[in-house]
Amino acid sequence: MSRYVQSLVLADRVYRLFMESVKYELKRLDVNDINNVQAIILYNIGEDRMTIGDLIQRKYYLGSNVTYNLRKMVDAGYVDQVQSNFDKRACYVSLTDKGRELYQNLDRVFQKHLETIKKDGLEDFSGILKELEVNLTNYVIS
Repeated sequence: MSRYVQSLVLADRVYRLFMESVKYELKRLDVNDINNVQAIILYNIGEDRMTIGDLIQRKYYLGSNVTYNLRKMVDAGYVDQVQSNFDKRACYVSLTDKGRELYQNLDRVFQKHLETIKKDGLEDFSGILKELEVNLTNYVIS
C-alpha cells in the first residue's frame, strides 16, 4: 500500500477514534439524549446563529442527516430553531443554555487534547489535510 493511501486510511482511523472519544465523553458527562454525531454538529454551531443551509454548506453535512439530527437536538432541548421573518423557507438554529453547557464541556475536552499534542505538528498536519482536500475536490469536480 502506498504512503498516500496509508495516510488517507490513517486520517479516517483518527476521525473514527475522535468520534469514539466524543461518545466516551458524552457517557462520562451522563449525556444520553444525543449521540456523538449530534454533539459534533452542536459543537460546530457553537456560539453562532445560522441557517440549516449554512450549517450544511460550511460543515459538509448531508442535508437530510442534518435536518434529522437537528430535530432530535431540538426535541432534547439543546438547540433552538426559529423560522426567519424574511424568508419563510429558512430556519435559524442556535444553542440553548443546555446546548451551550455541553458545548463548553466538549470545548474543555478538545483543549485538553490539544495540550497533549505538539501544536506545531498539528498546524503542519492541518495544512497538509487542507491541501489534500483541495486536490481531491479539484479531481472530483474536473
